[in-house]
Amino acid sequence: MAGEPAVPGEDVILRHGLQAFAELGYDGASVRELAKRLDVSHNFINDRYGSKAAFWQAAVSHALEQTKSDLAAATAADMDDSCRLAAVVRAFYRAAARSPEINRLMADESNRESDRIDFLYSTYLGPVLAALEPALIRLMDAGRLRPAPLYLLFLAITGPATSLTQDPVTRRLGRCQEQSEADMAAAADALASMVLAGLLGRVSADVPAVGPGGLDGSQ
Repeated sequence: MAGEPAVPGEDVILRHGLQAFAELGYDGASVRELAKRLDVSHNFINDRYGSKAAFWQAAVSHALEQTKSDLAAATAADMDDSCRLAAVVRAFYRAAARSPEINRLMADESNRESDRIDFLYSTYLGPVLAALEPALIRLMDAGRLRPAPLYLLFLAITGPATSLTQDPVTRRLGRCQEQSEADMAAAADALASMVLAGLLGRVSADVPAVGPGGLDGSQ
């Protein structure tokens, strides 16, 4: 209608919605506040998505598309199990650095029982762990990975990602104020190397180098 502001594109709506949920939490992000941040009418979210809960799912699903694709490629690749583990860890940390909001949102939602944590587990966390589980078991059986319950291994891998996503505390700990995409990718790779060294124990034998150009550091 003439005179009304143009509605942002779907990508913009979902990205800004995710930012609001990550910053305010689900309960803190009221429909009114979401509409204000999106610069749309108060009825827009319900008219377009049906409910705030459905909008949350749409924003999360949109944010996870690339990450899920990258992790699926890493778990399906024809390579040694230690290389597969390295590829998954590296892809996960690079995704966290690239889109810190989804990691912040998952950290917040992991603190309470809700339909949202069920959604995150069924559509993302569960399938990733299920795809990686056979490689983890083979590595433990071969004595190449330190034995531990799978849930502890998974948390040992995912937990350190907060160092890439929690800006207020990492700045106070000494991280540079402004970092380029290349800087963040390098930080993700460095974190992957540290975590893999702790998990596998024999860095030179079991942990491929994870440089910016690939698992072997090539460009």
